[in-house]
Amino acid sequence: MQNFIFQNATKVYFGKGCVKEYLACLLRGSQRVLLAYGGGSIKKSGLYDQVVSILKDCGKEVFEVAGVMPNPTVEKLYEGCNVARENDVDLVLAVGGGSVCDWAKAVSISAWCG
Repeated sequence: MQNFIFQNATKVYFGKGCVKEYLACLLRGSQRVLLAYGGGSIKKSGLYDQVVSILKDCGKEVFEVAGVMPNPTVEKLYEGCNVARENDVDLVLAVGGGSVCDWAKAVSISAWCG
């Protein structure tokens, strides 16, 4: 095996106001955002309103796919790909748990491959 150096710099935003700071960093260079989330707990908690407000305050155009379920179906993947392509999104933002994050990764790759 050849020698190599691997460095994985990770930033963790934690605490009051961290959502706004994190999104401001994440949104640089993006104008059209696909916001994805699951069953609606982000709306009950108020996080949805906070995220959408930050996105709009930054002048972003927001498109949504709600209801990303655990172990998302291929039909749900196709829905996200269609929304991404039809609206020429340049950032897929997942707010939720692992299934939403995995779905967003799959959409970000699949929407423009094929």
